[in-house]
Amino acid sequence: MEKPVVAEKHPAHLTLEPGNYFWCACGRSANQPFCDGSHRGTGITPLEFKIDETREVWLCQCKYSANKPYCDGSHRAL
Repeated sequence: MEKPVVAEKHPAHLTLEPGNYFWCACGRSANQPFCDGSHRGTGITPLEFKIDETREVWLCQCKYSANKPYCDGSHRAL
């Protein structure tokens, strides 16, 4: 399995509406931080997560957070 590509060294600050989302785990998506299917053939799969009510989130874009899909500050060490 390949290692993820660092898409950005900062989180994406977003307000998300209720629903299911697919977070890009490979770093190759052109639609960061969400999956666009670019992971095919890498052995890395996107992470599905659910938002129950409208809220602000900080989604990881370095792909190395221990709290995926949310940022834990891991990008500071890269």
